[in-house]
Amino acid sequence: MGRHSATSVASASEPRRRPASWFTKLRAVLAGALVLGVGAAVTVAAWNDSEFAQGTFSASTFGIVGATNGVDFSEHPDAASAAALTFTAPFDAMSPGSTAYAAYSVQTTADSTVGGTVALSAASGNSTGLGQWLTYSVRTIAGADCNATTFAGGDSVATDGTAARTLSSGGSDQVNYCFAITLPVGTPNEAQGTSVDASWTVTATSSS
Repeated sequence: MGRHSATSVASASEPRRRPASWFTKLRAVLAGALVLGVGAAVTVAAWNDSEFAQGTFSASTFGIVGATNGVDFSEHPDAASAAALTFTAPFDAMSPGSTAYAAYSVQTTADSTVGGTVALSAASGNSTGLGQWLTYSVRTIAGADCNATTFAGGDSVATDGTAARTLSSGGSDQVNYCFAITLPVGTPNEAQGTSVDASWTVTATSSS
């Protein structure tokens, strides 16, 4: 019985030992706390910077003007304000075998920022009245002096809107049309006293 009491006293004087698993868990928690602490420090210490970009866009401008003398250009935007071509004699008293000539020049406006093309088309009404006997021919020439000689040396132009000619921007060059209107030999007597108001349209298209 005395031996039993000695054992009990010895047990009471020794410190109690915690299970090893408790220390392992504590160390894991502390290690986790350290990892979290390092992560927070990285986030706080990060540097920031930004770049911005923008663009401004503007539309181009394009237009054409015309002149009957190759010099005095102005706008003739519709049939009501059409330029009156200055034909050579005898445009107002044509007889069989006679031909009248007239020039018309076009260029881009001074504020056109792009170039383009122009194409000529004849009005359907050109074949009414005296027009049913007249022949219409158009050529492009080097200058604005349209006559039998310059017409002969020009380049033929279709009047169905398919023969495009090139124009540069800013009115830096021009296209000179030379019209030749002929009343052919052998035109019948019934053509006497008739007339026609012929017209043409120059349609421009920008290059971009």
